[in-house]
Amino acid sequence: MAAHALGRELDAVAGPARAGLVRRIGLSGVWDADPEWRAAFEAVPRHLFVPYYYVGVQGGYERLWRGSADPRVRERWLRGVYTDVPLATRLCDGELVSSSSQPSLMARMLVELAVTDGSRVLEIGAGTGYNAALLAHRLGDGLVTTVDLEPEITESARAHLAAAGYRPRVVLGDGARGVPEHAPYDRIIATCALPSVPPAWLARCSPGARILVPLATGLLALTVRDARHAEGTFLDTAAYFVPLRGSGPDPADGIPHRSGDHEPLRFLLTLTHGTLDPREAHDLWERELRPGRERYGVTVADGRVRAWLDDPEGPYSWPLR
Repeated sequence: MAAHALGRELDAVAGPARAGLVRRIGLSGVWDADPEWRAAFEAVPRHLFVPYYYVGVQGGYERLWRGSADPRVRERWLRGVYTDVPLATRLCDGELVSSSSQPSLMARMLVELAVTDGSRVLEIGAGTGYNAALLAHRLGDGLVTTVDLEPEITESARAHLAAAGYRPRVVLGDGARGVPEHAPYDRIIATCALPSVPPAWLARCSPGARILVPLATGLLALTVRDARHAEGTFLDTAAYFVPLRGSGPDPADGIPHRSGDHEPLRFLLTLTHGTLDPREAHDLWERELRPGRERYGVTVADGRVRAWLDDPEGPYSWPLR
């Protein structure tokens, strides 16, 4: 099929599919606090950022892609792009190394980032470029920087962004350093899971900046006081992301899993991995009436990072490694 004919075919399906996704996300009320993000999701075409992805099948993965000769595969690919699910975009030896996050979770995170006009934003983990495009649509290209450690990822993200008409800064580098050459930032958002909060990020932020980072299967929102101090609490939602490359293995990989585990307990086990025995963590969780994520917080002070339950000065506190 000629490229222009394929383009018309995709446009005929993509527009209604994107509108349907936006309606479904909107039913949750996520955009009530900031409707401008709804306009961004309506405008930015996710399919330009995910030209292919992998779906699990018996014995491995099936690759769905835009360029398939089979029109049924192309339609499956496109409709899958506009479902509210994360999409596996890169595999290495059968292991997931990059993904396009679940759109409804992206929407929640962008609202929670609490940007205002003129906010300078650093995104840790370029992924497909889709999240950077949403940020650039809302704020403008010049206020958005996205960074990734893998050249293949930054190159493809840059190409996807250009195809969609966006040109934020796409930087090849270690996100844990915080891209100092373009600092200071008013907001930092990570789209990959971290085992802790890199203290270097605080020095890249303006006072009062907000940091939103996936940590221990949750979403942590920090307020930066100055270059050495930040503090905040977890949101009440679960969040599972591919780990930041270079940060080491996911701590949750080493935690024994039992079918009877409660998800909030799993969060505590991950948060305290390496510093609290799993049995002690379980007993604490029961004793404190099975606390949810929103009762936990994190303090960054003078290069040290510690998590706590209910009160940063209370009896329950653990260093993050």
